[in-house]
Amino acid sequence: MLELKNISYSAENEDGVKEILKDISLQIDDGFVAITGPNGGGKSTLAKIIAGIIKPDTGSILLDGEDITNLTITERAKKGISFAFQQPVRFKGITVHDLISLAAGKKISISDACEYLSMVGLCARDYINREVNASLSGGELKRIEIATVLARGTKVSLFDEPEAGIDLWSFNSLIRVFERMHATLGGSIIIISHQERILNIADKVIVLAGGRLKAYGPKDEILPDLLDVSMSACKVLTDKMEG
Repeated sequence: MLELKNISYSAENEDGVKEILKDISLQIDDGFVAITGPNGGGKSTLAKIIAGIIKPDTGSILLDGEDITNLTITERAKKGISFAFQQPVRFKGITVHDLISLAAGKKISISDACEYLSMVGLCARDYINREVNASLSGGELKRIEIATVLARGTKVSLFDEPEAGIDLWSFNSLIRVFERMHATLGGSIIIISHQERILNIADKVIVLAGGRLKAYGPKDEILPDLLDVSMSACKVLTDKMEG
C-alpha cells in the first residue's frame, strides 16, 4: 500500500515560484489506479515524487507503512517502485535480453525473457537479441519497457502517459497489455492518462486539477461526472469555434 500525506511541491519558472502540488493526501491500495485531469494539473509531478525523481517540499510518502520520503530513486526501486517515462530510454549496445535481465536483477534465461516479451504481445524470437536503440518504434519500446516491469515484479508500477507518441495499432496493443497486467500482476499499477479506454480498465480514478486532489474513488463513481465535464467543455469550445 502506498500512502501520501500532505504532499506539496513548488518550482521556479519565468514568473517566479509556482505551486504545482497543494496538500495532496491519498491512499493507494493494490490494484489498477488511473490519474487524470487537465494538463498542468500536477499529474506527472506527483508520479515523479512517488518514484523519487523529485522531492516534495512538504509531506511524507509511506510504502507498506515505511516512510520512504527521503529515499533516492535507486533506493525506492530496491523497495519495489518502478517508473516508466513517457519516452522510454534507448540503450545502444544493450540487447532486449540484457535489459530484461538487468530489470530482474539477475541473469535470466532466454526462455524466461521470451515469456515476458510474449506477455506484452511481442514475438520473442524477433526481439530477444535486438539492441534497445533507434531501430525500435515508440510502441515497441513501450512494450519492452513494460516487459522489464513484469520481470521486476514491483510493488508499485508507475506509467506516465504510456499512450503518448504511438499510433493507434500500438495503443490498442498497449490496452491489451495493461488488461493482462491488471489480471496477473500483483501490487499497484498507476497510470497517468487522458485516454478514456485506459480510465475504463482502472479500478479507481484520481483526478488532479490546479495542483489539488479533486476526486478519488471507484471508476464507476468518478467517470460519469468526469466524462460529463469533458463533454461540456468540448461543446463550449465547439460553440466558440462555430460562432
